Amino acid sequence: MAKMEAGVVYGEKYQELLQSCKDGGYALPAVNVVGSNSINAVMEAAAANDSDIIIQLSNGGAQFMAGQGMADGDAAKVMGAVAAANHVHLLAKYYGVCVVLHTDHANRKLLPWIDGLVAAGAEYYEKHGRPLYSSHMLDLSEEALDDNLSTCAEYLKKIVPLEMSLEIELGVTGGEEDGVGSDDDITDNAKLYTQPDEVLQAYNLLSPIGHFSVAASFGNVHGVYKPGNVQLRPEILKSSQERPGPWRGRQPLGPGFPRRFRIGKGEDRRGHQLRRHQDEHRYRYAICFRHRRRRLRGKNTTRLLVSDRSR
Repeated sequence: MAKMEAGVVYGEKYQELLQSCKDGGYALPAVNVVGSNSINAVMEAAAANDSDIIIQLSNGGAQFMAGQGMADGDAAKVMGAVAAANHVHLLAKYYGVCVVLHTDHANRKLLPWIDGLVAAGAEYYEKHGRPLYSSHMLDLSEEALDDNLSTCAEYLKKIVPLEMSLEIELGVTGGEEDGVGSDDDITDNAKLYTQPDEVLQAYNLLSPIGHFSVAASFGNVHGVYKPGNVQLRPEILKSSQERPGPWRGRQPLGPGFPRRFRIGKGEDRRGHQLRRHQDEHRYRYAICFRHRRRRLRGKNTTRLLVSDRSR
């Protein structure tokens, strides 16, 4: 594991972290938090295990961070997420951990929450020269693919100047988490399986804009769900990873890593003996892109790196 500089990571340093995950063959865990106590617990655990970490907030977690007594619930979701991010920016370096700050599932009705955070992030960037969050996630997977991707493209254009990344979701992850998704009958639901051609379409549209990652569905579920209703098809991940490579004349870096996992009793976390659990939220894998312009032999060139995000 490469030792990253302590603090909130973003931009090119974020890409270095992903490359470190790939090179080291280790998972980058993501933990949803709801307040300063849980944030501190996550950073303490990461420091104790010499681990980098993803700290993320759902809309409900952000609202809880602001306090249930705050009358304006929409404002609470924004202000709570801002408060949590400032808390992490202040303390992460003292814990000595590298943190990816991320917001979790935001469907269409939660776009105003993301709008508020993008505005707050722009203000923060102007003042500090770095983004408030490393990345945001849009989960428009229940919508038509073209609507999903066109909206994601709009938001990616907004956050690229802030050196941020965007996570998108293709295919529906079963179960319900914090008001996003449902526990309806998901047996034989084709939407539970992301198609490689969908990933390619996302690649073609979003990669010219900036860095993004794909949350792909392969029958995985999360949150509240009825057990036994799905069949895992991890081969979808491999096919999706390989699909864009030949179109760009370069190969992906390979399979990604589970963002969420459990470590069973007696298992060696540093030996990477991680027991993958069926209710993993998703994989973040090698469909992440970054653009860096630099002067090379008198010409402006764009360097494209295909890397693993985790996650």
